[in-house]
Amino acid sequence: MQPHIQTYPLLTLASGDVLKLQMYRFQGQQPGLTVYCQANLHGAEFAGNGVVQKLIEFFQACEPHHLVGEVRLVPVCNPLGVSQRSHHFASGRYNPYDGRDWNRIFWDYSEGAAADIAAFAQVHRDLDLATLTQHFRTHLLAAFQRELERLDNGPGAPVHERYRCRLQALALDADILLDLHSSSDRGLVYVYYFQNREDRAAAFGLDFALLSDRHDGNACDEAFIKPWLALERELAALGRPVRFGVDAWTVELANGMALQAPAIQRGLSGVLNYLRHRGVLRDQPPVQWGTMTYARTSRLVKYHAPSGGFIQNRVALGTSVQAGDRLYDLLCFNKSGHLPEVHSIRADRDGLVYDLSTSEGVNEGEYVLALTDPVEPPAPTYREG
Repeated sequence: MQPHIQTYPLLTLASGDVLKLQMYRFQGQQPGLTVYCQANLHGAEFAGNGVVQKLIEFFQACEPHHLVGEVRLVPVCNPLGVSQRSHHFASGRYNPYDGRDWNRIFWDYSEGAAADIAAFAQVHRDLDLATLTQHFRTHLLAAFQRELERLDNGPGAPVHERYRCRLQALALDADILLDLHSSSDRGLVYVYYFQNREDRAAAFGLDFALLSDRHDGNACDEAFIKPWLALERELAALGRPVRFGVDAWTVELANGMALQAPAIQRGLSGVLNYLRHRGVLRDQPPVQWGTMTYARTSRLVKYHAPSGGFIQNRVALGTSVQAGDRLYDLLCFNKSGHLPEVHSIRADRDGLVYDLSTSEGVNEGEYVLALTDPVEPPAPTYREG
């Protein structure tokens, strides 16, 4: 199969140059789900581009009858962010025009639309699931069109609003969104998921699955799926618990500023197995992985340096620790005529070390490492879908 390649204008610069996005679309012989996959939303998180390259190669070699539906691939989806540099370091996490996190800016229909979604559920609750999905998607796209019209009228829109809408326009009609990230520092390979998607998260077969149960701003995956989750809740309250076929995932691919072959391969294998699990890819049966570790964003903890100093003897990524275990030593110098001191920093809870700062020189209050707190996934609350 060969992709249909489309290029989209994104932003025009003062120089007259135009920043663009490029999408690679693979269309199967049979209709089915639409999958949208983007990479490099944060400028220093390159690894997803490696996964996109491997996906392009995979689908080029794939028989058309093995793909059911459509797969859209967008690498380097933030050309402004990926080009930012400070000395030898890529940055690109924050919009230089206003300081906003590039992944906390997206349009979320469910914000301020609770009454509209409740009314929609009341009117449409007796429809079959496929028709209900189609009607709500039409409803959602109409609301997005009104947002686009707002941007095109009046005094003009700022960079982040123009950027987000032009990117979201490529994804909003999809059934599945895959947003490929990595740690800004050094991390494990894992996936963020949303309520009632535990079984689907397990299909990725990564280090752990992290339930997004704490709102952390308008992230791309949240903005995509939250309207659907809100509708699921309204329908459940009316006595019709359902799970739509709509999913949103953020896949974290180890270290920032790197394309590490093992992380890319694990990300690729996880995405392909998930697509097999969802029936998008029918080249072979999906793998049933072993036991999955689950955690929640509301129970993550980040450790920050209690004083300025230099990190020594820090625990390795993937280490399971218990309360009281040493996490790292902090070598502290002073300007008060005393000898240097070394302080041991210990865990205040049990957990899994899933992320480490890149720099081992830290000022007081700077980030050092993060722990997950594994939990049992909640029991499903839906009956169909």
